[in-house]
Amino acid sequence: MTYLNDVVLGVIEGITEFLPISSTGHLILAEHWLGTRSDTYNIVIQAGAILAVTLIYWRRLMELLFHWREPANRDYLLKLTVAFAITAVLGLIVKKMGFELPTTIQPVAWALVIGGIWMLFAEQVADRQRDNSAILWRVAIGVGLAQIVAGIFPGTSRSAATIFVAMLLGTSNRAAATEFAFLVGIPTMYAASGYELLKQITHGNGQPENWGSLGIAFVVSTVTAFVAVKWLLGYIQGHRFTIFAVYRILFGGLLLTLLGTGVVS
Repeated sequence: MTYLNDVVLGVIEGITEFLPISSTGHLILAEHWLGTRSDTYNIVIQAGAILAVTLIYWRRLMELLFHWREPANRDYLLKLTVAFAITAVLGLIVKKMGFELPTTIQPVAWALVIGGIWMLFAEQVADRQRDNSAILWRVAIGVGLAQIVAGIFPGTSRSAATIFVAMLLGTSNRAAATEFAFLVGIPTMYAASGYELLKQITHGNGQPENWGSLGIAFVVSTVTAFVAVKWLLGYIQGHRFTIFAVYRILFGGLLLTLLGTGVVS
């Protein structure tokens, strides 16, 4: 059963990390039933999802890195760097202030509902704009700030926050907004995972890690995330994000109902 739980957690992480429905929120909920995992465990399975997206975008990354002298690539790289730098600096400030993510269900449920409503609103606004694939400077700055907001409020969803901020600030093309959000997320999440993992290795928590369980969850998360992101990139070519917004509202509403009746706490 332990290894089966690891498979379930890996699947949840892989599906939810880059779909705009909140991986942190879903993992918090899952661990209420499957048992709490260590910080190291959660960091490593998240790294599996990051690895999957890195593999999907490796050609784009190589193009940006090896052809950086081309004006378009240099401009795009600079905006990615600024977005990442904003997140990194503000993220360190938040850490130094001692902020910790809440692990109770109620704030996650509210974030799911409010985020879903906000997504529906953002879709309407983006539809009124002319199709634009350009990444503006305000988009880069907004995406960097959005990553911090998503990191502070579990259930917000990093991908949802960054994609829809990009769309609201001028990159109305869903595919272009999604690509920039995901590319910014790669160094951001590698840095965050590396920072947390180094902290765990350096200070430790006094508890031995089950590396077999962790390895299973990591592999499952990588494979699942690869499939989920590939599907998402094809889906948004001809569809809105409405299905994810509706899911968030219904799921968050169900959780609030269950909290109200005392079924979950």
